[in-house]
Amino acid sequence: MFFDAAGTLMFLPRAVGAHYAEVAAGHFGLKLDHAALDAAFRRAWRAMPPREATAHGGPRGDDDYGWWRDLVRLVLLDVAPREMAGGSFDFLSYFDAVWHRFAEPGAWAAYPEVSEVLDAVAARGLRLGVVSNFDSRLLANLRDLGLLSRFEHVILSSQVGADKPHARIFHAACARFGLAPAQCLHVGDDPRCDWEGAASAGLHAYRLDRTAGDLRGVLAAMDAITAPSSGSTRSPG
Repeated sequence: MFFDAAGTLMFLPRAVGAHYAEVAAGHFGLKLDHAALDAAFRRAWRAMPPREATAHGGPRGDDDYGWWRDLVRLVLLDVAPREMAGGSFDFLSYFDAVWHRFAEPGAWAAYPEVSEVLDAVAARGLRLGVVSNFDSRLLANLRDLGLLSRFEHVILSSQVGADKPHARIFHAACARFGLAPAQCLHVGDDPRCDWEGAASAGLHAYRLDRTAGDLRGVLAAMDAITAPSSGSTRSPG
């Protein structure tokens, strides 16, 4: 069974804008409104081009550092255009501090039912993995939350060179476990990246909707997928 990370296993207890504002004030003496930063982040996220899959099938060389740097630059150009234009603000140092901020202990939190659900899944003999559109910072996040050791493999889009919903990342996850896509269940909260992406790649998909429920609902879906007629109960899904 594969799990998405952000929005499925973990979340930011404090908004992105709060982190951006604290880094700006604490490291650079620049006071920025966290609500304005939040709104600018959402606009920048929509404006950023998708990360293209690598033609060679290997990892993206900079662990997506450059893509995130360009996104944060858009945020700062939106909220602090004079500082960015004046040349007095050290944006590259600011971005590096922001980048590392989201790998620090306490930046992320696990949803309250995650441990319970992972315990129940593992007790039924299923192998667990993470499939995420994230970079290597996720490993530190999962370790900090006490979750990393629960997963046999963590498949990152920056390392595979393809983001969900691209089939490559799902097929790479299946190959890591030595299983066919039809033997695997992917759990995620994003309709396009997780639900459509997994289904298009031939996996089963559990459609997590946190406005209607939580991860406990996956246990019933797991029972249906691992019924005797569907094959071994020792696959990820």
